[in-house]
Amino acid sequence: MARSNGAQHRRVVIEADGGSRGNPGPAAYGAVLKDADTGEVIAEDASTIGIASNNVAEYSGLIAGLNLAAEFAPEADIEVRMDSRLVVEQMSGRWKIKHASMKPLAIEANRLAPSGTTYTWMPREQNQHADRLANEALDGTREGVSVPGAEAEPESLIEEIESPSEQAETGYRGWAPAAGPPTTLVLVRHGVTAHTTEKRFSGGLASANPGLSDEGRDQIRAVASWLSPLADRVDGVVTSPVRRTRESAEILAEALGHPLEEEPGFAEMEFGAWDGLTFAEVAEKHQADLDAWLGSLDAAPGGTGESFRSVEERVLAGLQRLLDDHAGRTVVVVSHVTPIKTLVAHAVDAPLTSVFRMELSPASVTVLSFFTGGSAGDEPRASLRMYNALPPGNDVFAAGPRW
Repeated sequence: MARSNGAQHRRVVIEADGGSRGNPGPAAYGAVLKDADTGEVIAEDASTIGIASNNVAEYSGLIAGLNLAAEFAPEADIEVRMDSRLVVEQMSGRWKIKHASMKPLAIEANRLAPSGTTYTWMPREQNQHADRLANEALDGTREGVSVPGAEAEPESLIEEIESPSEQAETGYRGWAPAAGPPTTLVLVRHGVTAHTTEKRFSGGLASANPGLSDEGRDQIRAVASWLSPLADRVDGVVTSPVRRTRESAEILAEALGHPLEEEPGFAEMEFGAWDGLTFAEVAEKHQADLDAWLGSLDAAPGGTGESFRSVEERVLAGLQRLLDDHAGRTVVVVSHVTPIKTLVAHAVDAPLTSVFRMELSPASVTVLSFFTGGSAGDEPRASLRMYNALPPGNDVFAAGPRW
């Protein structure tokens, strides 16, 4: 993606908004970075954040806007404009931050905001650009950062996965060059099931284990067609043992001409008593447990489920087995939302809490490469090559991501 030259912008304006359909419910934010003198749009971000409240979505929009400023206009003076009086007054220091979930977001925003950043409240009708971005993200028609006039992403999956890597050839930030070819994971989330469509919690091996719907099978066939040029480069297809991933992997393995291997480490999080329930049903029947779980890494959902930390330990053990068995090769791995997001967080050296900030569509493709260091015993280092990608131009995905 082409990047704007930050030196061109002396003053910038961030317009940000966020919203939740349910409060809490499916949530997203929109942020736009503009040149304050010309009104030129420098960059936009429209992203979903899973289940959250309106205020969390609004703060997330602010943080996204500040990240845009840091990337595209790092030397510019910043004015933030929002229609959330709560965020504006709290960030200006005039209102106290009382809600526990707001404090870490405000701390992160303060960390990102350069000295001298100002905050201005504006009426909602003047914040239509950011509001539109947030709604487009919720509708599934936009996701992620975009730059006007930027070059299109390559449509060839082979080009994306096998593009030259400076990290592998020359090292990066003091790391030694890689000792050999990377081990590349082409991570595929399973296609939709009845639970996906109805937005129900659907866990791993201890769950009701619904199979793919007809739509889900069509989605995976589209992915198989997209991946087919990689067939002779793939060393194997590895799947979580859960029914919906196994069915997805069978379609992919047949198309790619490889046998299946099962890796239980890549199964979905267990949700205990919540399994098969919608978010609203869990809120009605298990409100105290839900409050404890939201935003927590250690709480076990549904009483007998797995915490995010437990899932992380299991997933990383599975990753190590895969790296040992397929060193230096490309492997298609069929898994679930939580394991894939956990692998991404690990790969980019982000805190595990970052899984709360990622959205992953059904039948999407994410690519990670792991490089072995130049010295024996070095920890593999990783590169995120692609995230949440969908086959280009495929109408199966026109409705956008669903969870």
